Amino acid sequence: MNEPDLNLLLALDTFLAEGSVAGAARRLGLSASAMSRTLSRLRAATGDPLLVRAGRNMVLTPYAEAIRERARNAALEARALLSPSTAELTLSTLECAFIIRANDGFIEAFAPSLITAAAAEAPGVQLCFTSKPEKGSRHLREGLVDLEIGVVGEMGPEIRLQALFRDRFVGVVRAGHPLAGVSGVTVEQYLAFGHVVASRRIHSTHGPVDEALDKKGLSRKIAAVVPGFPASLKVAQGSDLIALVPCSFLLNQPVCEIEGAAARLAMFELPVNTRQIVVSQMWHPRSEADLAHRWLRKLVLNVCRTLVP
Repeated sequence: MNEPDLNLLLALDTFLAEGSVAGAARRLGLSASAMSRTLSRLRAATGDPLLVRAGRNMVLTPYAEAIRERARNAALEARALLSPSTAELTLSTLECAFIIRANDGFIEAFAPSLITAAAAEAPGVQLCFTSKPEKGSRHLREGLVDLEIGVVGEMGPEIRLQALFRDRFVGVVRAGHPLAGVSGVTVEQYLAFGHVVASRRIHSTHGPVDEALDKKGLSRKIAAVVPGFPASLKVAQGSDLIALVPCSFLLNQPVCEIEGAAARLAMFELPVNTRQIVVSQMWHPRSEADLAHRWLRKLVLNVCRTLVP
């Protein structure tokens, strides 16, 4: 029997991820000529060109695109099988880095407490936070991140998830705003001012508060659109516009529910009912039994439920 050379599996995964000979060579620490020879062997083994020239660049063939995810999963599984198995986890000597993908608001609100809690238990662990410009399971499937945090979107059926806390939307204005310190803001008061909306898509500004207003035959004036909730708070702080943000995003903000000299922002409950937000942590099944990953998930759960009971 002619067994395939399994050493080619990791090279295949790297080629498909980088999409170029030069990129794969840099990633594996090999010369361009060595990677070219490896690509020739992969072409012979798969019976497909895998990478073809398009102008000055190289692009993946349809077959290469089709097997990209399978190659990534196979490479990750192979690395896991050939890594030392640890029967127990010693946090005091654990040295590793975890990549957590979350939106900017979560990072601003929870990262300080997560970093402090992790350092207290496992000083050799590094938490690396990366932004989340869009939803999707690709980063988890391809092993680019260890944990994803947010509202469940278009995630694959294999993705594991655990609810961390429930959140709600609130209104936020600058300290000194006519609505700062007002008890029980009415719909009329709420609609008397312009609004700043956080949206990844400029032309998609219709949110939960708009759905609630629609039922009353009302609408608000959207004066500005920004990419995220942190930016909307900055706009509200420097104008008379009202920002709509999840309450948890205000954990590390100088906010009070009544007007005060020490606060730069003031929050109030919305005059309409909006649906609750369920924030979850998500991970790929390959990390399910990993002891260090289990510790990370427990840490995130405990910190989130402490800050948002």
